Amino acid sequence: MIEMLQSPDDVIAVRIGHKITGDALDEIMTRLERIMAEHDKVHVFVETHAIDGIELSSLPMHWARALPLFGKLRRFGRVAVVADQAWIRASTRIESAMLPFISYRTFTPDQRGEAFSWVAGPHAV
Repeated sequence: MIEMLQSPDDVIAVRIGHKITGDALDEIMTRLERIMAEHDKVHVFVETHAIDGIELSSLPMHWARALPLFGKLRRFGRVAVVADQAWIRASTRIESAMLPFISYRTFTPDQRGEAFSWVAGPHAV
């Protein structure tokens, strides 16, 4: 399940639950590419609920589409991850350590409002 959330123009905000599918990854990439075409910096809000798998058959196509983003990593600003599962918050912290020039923060579901306000910055909706 994926749901795109209302957010400022320079923020991609998405809620993901249960199994992550290729269609969901495509939808996220399409939105991300559109925001990057319109803004110098993009901020990311991801809210996850009960992630229990990923559609492995979709990964090769997703990686081919996502690989060019490695050259654009400095265009990412704030990244907020709200997760109900500790393993996702821990994975996010590891990713954050590998990309120290991107400002990552992890949050629990009860901190969702704080997370969204932080990632959206001064123009929060």
